Amino acid sequence: MASSLDSPDSPDSPDSPDSPDTGLWLRLYRPAAEAAARLICFPYAGGSASYYHSVAQALGPRTEVLAVQYPGRQDRRREKPVGSLAGLAAGVRQELGPWLDKPYALFGHSMGALLAFEVARLLESEGQGGPRRLFVSGRRAPSCRRTENIHLRSDQGIVAHLRRLGSAHSNLLEDEEIRAMFLPALRADYQAVETYTAGDAQVGCPLTVFTGESDPQTTRTEAEAWRRHTRGGAEVLFYPGGHFFVDEHAPEVLEVIEQRTARDLGHRHDVSA
Repeated sequence: MASSLDSPDSPDSPDSPDSPDTGLWLRLYRPAAEAAARLICFPYAGGSASYYHSVAQALGPRTEVLAVQYPGRQDRRREKPVGSLAGLAAGVRQELGPWLDKPYALFGHSMGALLAFEVARLLESEGQGGPRRLFVSGRRAPSCRRTENIHLRSDQGIVAHLRRLGSAHSNLLEDEEIRAMFLPALRADYQAVETYTAGDAQVGCPLTVFTGESDPQTTRTEAEAWRRHTRGGAEVLFYPGGHFFVDEHAPEVLEVIEQRTARDLGHRHDVSA
């Protein structure tokens, strides 16, 4: 994982031309037919599937990684961005069907954490059994609401917010052409997050929470509040760093994912309320 401003024109193709068709919403960077499990990864606001290319390399071939590609960026840049988490979750769910034939887990960072939570709820509500585990990173619990209207700010206001989060590439958005390509998708992502309400909704699967100790978006209390959103038990892990701590501590985070995935392969959970 590496924090990046994904160019709308950057390539986003699988490693192999013989990779199976994953549709509009999913990207498979390292096919691994022999993998015992899959990890479905959801990018942060403004991010794209290619953020998880290195994760696919690190976890394969033991775990096959599917990365979600939102509309309005990279190879989907001509599509209108979706400004609601419900709409994004429905789009992802529609194409996940063929990829649920193995044990799987979900991982999401920042906005992706909330979206992974919503997709897990959808799958469980359909009686699909749901994921073996939900990994959420860099996001406060859904029940911890803050009044934020970043999606209504000026372009410069959004850039200032990215700087506050410690984005290493916020300076690129000073370029008017890059900003014009990138900000519509980012603005829609913030709208999706800031209009999202879930109350005390729960999933049945176990939950692993990754949090940066100095993340301005998530306090320790807000991270611990994720425990209320699962009936399967939760652990909350803290790492030095801010909102993008996950990039600085990728080896440690991936080690936890590998260990929990291996352990969960031998267990099932009850998703009934």
